[in-house]
Amino acid sequence: MRGTLEPNRRDRGTLLAHSPAFFIRDLPIDGALILAPLSGYNDQPFRRLCREFGAALVYTGLLSASGIVYGSPRSAEMLRFHPDEHPLVGQLFGNDGDKLAAAARTLETHGADVVDFNIGCAEPKVVKGGYGAALLKDPVQIGYLVTRLVQAVRVPVSAKMRLGWDAASRNYLEVARILEDSGVAMMAVHGRTAEQQYGGHADWDAIAEVKQAVRVPVLASGDVKCVADIARIRAHTGCDGVLIGRAAIGNPWIFQGRDLPDVPLSERVPVILRHLQWMLEFHGAEQGLKRFRKHLRRYLTSTDVSRQQRHQWLEWDAATILMAELAEVATRLPTDIST
Repeated sequence: MRGTLEPNRRDRGTLLAHSPAFFIRDLPIDGALILAPLSGYNDQPFRRLCREFGAALVYTGLLSASGIVYGSPRSAEMLRFHPDEHPLVGQLFGNDGDKLAAAARTLETHGADVVDFNIGCAEPKVVKGGYGAALLKDPVQIGYLVTRLVQAVRVPVSAKMRLGWDAASRNYLEVARILEDSGVAMMAVHGRTAEQQYGGHADWDAIAEVKQAVRVPVLASGDVKCVADIARIRAHTGCDGVLIGRAAIGNPWIFQGRDLPDVPLSERVPVILRHLQWMLEFHGAEQGLKRFRKHLRRYLTSTDVSRQQRHQWLEWDAATILMAELAEVATRLPTDIST
């Protein structure tokens, strides 16, 4: 089983000379900027692109343990990994120990470098089933499920959590210690409760408390909207890495320390075309174009492209026409254009 995983690893002794930012147990991570799990966006093409632009680690979107065990087509698609996207974290959600263990072994077989357990997703359809952040109500169950995952696979296990279910039950330190005691090799902390969803402000002080309370690497998440926020959250929390989520949509340049308004359209167009081509190859012509539109909308922000032109590009139902139009635009753009 491990035969499919080892080519994605590099010799630890060699990497030590390059001063990795941190280790996930024995897995060296070469930087602090990490693509967060973004369900609906983090497919294989987007993960590859973010890795190309410098993301040190990439997460899949939420993978259902039950979906993997029962072989759902959606799960099978999400398990199609590419050599260029490693190191890769496969993120599972579920609340059944047997299914989680079986799904984790499948993730490992497909080449995931880390198996992550999600106890932070606050989407209503997830928590309604007793998954994700709903588990924060039962720390003992979290410990049991994480232990099952750790025992099931040889790759490191991590967890992504929130601060608690609501303001009255901010049990993040208790949960963090349980996670560490249960064997996780890394944890990511979103600085909000489940009740907050994405409202209000992320509590970076709480993330700093978790960092001080545990010995494993801690990733900080929440209110990272631009390059300047990355430095601020690292200084405030002392975290080992920063999860970049929505700020990376349409802007893989953020992993190079560049905000989207600083990237001229002439530089964006070739990336847009490559991303679209990968989407078509991975999802097929119809679905690839359909799923790409939400990326394209973000790529086109902070440009002088007219609203009418954007609308036309987003409405094309033939990828060949869209690609031809974008390629034609690229030929007319000066390389030093300022947007």
